[in-house]
Amino acid sequence: MPYSLTDPMKKLEILKPALEGRHSEVLHYQVNIDNYTRAIAKIDAEHAGNPAMVEFRDRMQDLLESSKTEQLKAIIIRDVIAEQIAELEAS
Repeated sequence: MPYSLTDPMKKLEILKPALEGRHSEVLHYQVNIDNYTRAIAKIDAEHAGNPAMVEFRDRMQDLLESSKTEQLKAIIIRDVIAEQIAELEAS
C-alpha cells in the first residue's frame, strides 16, 4: 500500500535513523577538531622552527576552522531533526 508524503509515521521512520547519523557526524567532526588542535599545539611547542611543519600547521588551522563550521551545521540539522521527532512523537 502506498504511503502519503505527509504520513507522520513514515516521516518518523526516516527521521530516527537520520538523527543517529547526525550524532555520528558531529562526533566525527569533534574527533578531527581535537586532533587538529593537539597537532597544532605540538607543532607550536616542538617544531616551530621547521618551515615545513609551520606550513603544515597553517593547513591544519584551516582544516580546524572548516571542521568547526561543518560541525556547527551538522549540530543545527541534528537539532532540527530531534525537534521534529519530538513533535511527531507527542502528537
